[in-house]
Amino acid sequence: MHRLDPARDHVLGLFRIVLGFLFACHGAKTIFGILGAKAPAAIGLWPSWWAALIQLVGGALVLLGIGTRIAALISSGSMAYAYFTVHILNGILPIQNGGEAAALFCWAFLLIAFTGPGRFALATAVSPSRAVAEPVTADSRA
Repeated sequence: MHRLDPARDHVLGLFRIVLGFLFACHGAKTIFGILGAKAPAAIGLWPSWWAALIQLVGGALVLLGIGTRIAALISSGSMAYAYFTVHILNGILPIQNGGEAAALFCWAFLLIAFTGPGRFALATAVSPSRAVAEPVTADSRA
């Protein structure tokens, strides 16, 4: 057992909260024209308004820890879609095409989809039976 292992679920929970907050901010910026946006996106405009809606709702759900795995999976997929339909046109590498945020959000949400919400999730406060299970490790199988 590593000395940082006892804090794993707490750090994962904090990571989920920060990630969800940042993602929701991107959606709020586009939908409402706030946080430095020049203007809000036109309602229903494909794909920007719909992507922003996924960012706002998905980010809020992940932030709160409600439906975390499915919200994270959908958010991850939306960022993969953004990368491969918008950013890749300007170069293959994220540093070339301005897709660093899309790539990081994609992989971070995929991680949350597989690991779960960690601590501080509202879903576990409402339903304690959904508490975070101890991960199976090589040490625990012996």
